Amino acid sequence: MGPRGNGTGRAAERGGAVSVAIPLTMMLTGVVGNALAMVLVSRSYRAKGSRRKRSFLLCIGSLALTDMLGQLLTSPIVISVYLSDQRWEAMDPSGRLCDFFGFSMTVFGLCPLLIASAMAVERALAIRAPHWYASHMSPRATERGLAAIWAAGVAFALLPLAGLGRYALQGPGTWCFISTAGGSAFAAAFAALGLLSLVVTGACNLATIEALVSRCRAKAGAAHPGSQWGRIATETLMQLLGIMCVLSACWSPLLITMLRTISEHTAEPCQDSSEGSPHLELHWECNLSLTAVRLASLNQILDPWVYLLLRKILLRKFRQAASAVSKCSNAECKDRSVTLSQEIRRTA
Repeated sequence: MGPRGNGTGRAAERGGAVSVAIPLTMMLTGVVGNALAMVLVSRSYRAKGSRRKRSFLLCIGSLALTDMLGQLLTSPIVISVYLSDQRWEAMDPSGRLCDFFGFSMTVFGLCPLLIASAMAVERALAIRAPHWYASHMSPRATERGLAAIWAAGVAFALLPLAGLGRYALQGPGTWCFISTAGGSAFAAAFAALGLLSLVVTGACNLATIEALVSRCRAKAGAAHPGSQWGRIATETLMQLLGIMCVLSACWSPLLITMLRTISEHTAEPCQDSSEGSPHLELHWECNLSLTAVRLASLNQILDPWVYLLLRKILLRKFRQAASAVSKCSNAECKDRSVTLSQEIRRTA
C-alpha cells in the first residue's frame, strides 16, 4: 500500500479521546436512525393502498440499508484504531484492512448518491409523466434498478484491487480511501460520478418542484381547490428542498477537495510530514480532508430524517393544522390555528 501516514499516537496527542467520540456518536446515531427508517418503510410497504408508493418505498428502504451497512462496516474500524493508540501499519502490516476500508468507503459512498439520483428521477417521472409512470414503473423494475446500482458500485470499487487506482491511508492515519496521488484517474472518476449524481438529483428535484408549483397554482384558481393535495404538495416541496441542501452540503466538500487535490498535488497529502513540507499547510490539508469525509459520513445519518422521518413529522403537523382550521369558527380557534402554523414553520 506504500508509505503510511501519521499514526493514531499523534492523533491521541492532539486529543484522541475527544476524536473517538465523534465516530462513535456518528455510528450509533446513524444505525438507530436508519433502523427506524427501515421499520417505518416495512410497515408502509405492507399497508393497504401503498401500491403507488412501493417503488419509492423500495428506494428509501434500500438507501437506509446501504447507509446502515456503511456505518457498521467502517465506523468500528475507525473506533478500534483510535482506542488502540497504534499506528495503522502496526495493526495492518499487509495493507488488506486498508483495502477493505477503502473499498467499503467507495461502495457505501457511491451507492447512496446513485440511489438518491434514482429516487429523484422516479419522483420527477411520477409527477411530470404520471401516465407513463403508471404503465412502466413497478416494484420489480425498481428492484432491478437498485440491484444494478449496487452491482455498478461494487464493480467500480473493485477496480483498485485489479490494478486501476489504489486505496491509501489518509490523515490523521485513522481511515483509508481512494489515493489522489499523481492525478489518479480512478479518484477523478469517483469525484466526477459523485458530482454528476448531485447534478442529476438537483435537476430532477427542481423539475419536480416546478411541476408541483404549477399544479398548486392551477388548483388555487379552481372553484374547489383540493386542500389535501395542497398539503401533500407543500410537504413534498419542503422535502425536496431539504434533500438538495443536505446532499450538496454533505458531499460537495469531499468531491471538490478530491478534484482540487488531484489537480494540485503530485504526492499523497497527509501522509508523513517529510522534511521540507510546510507543517502548517500540511496540518490544514489533513484537517480539511478529515472534515470533508466526516461531512460525507454525516449524510448517512441525515438521510433517514430527510427522506422519511422528517416527512412523517411534517405531515402530522399539517394534519393538525388542517383539523384545527376545519373545526374552528371563532376568533379563539383561529388564533390556535395560527399558532399551529407558526409551529409548522419552526419545525420545517
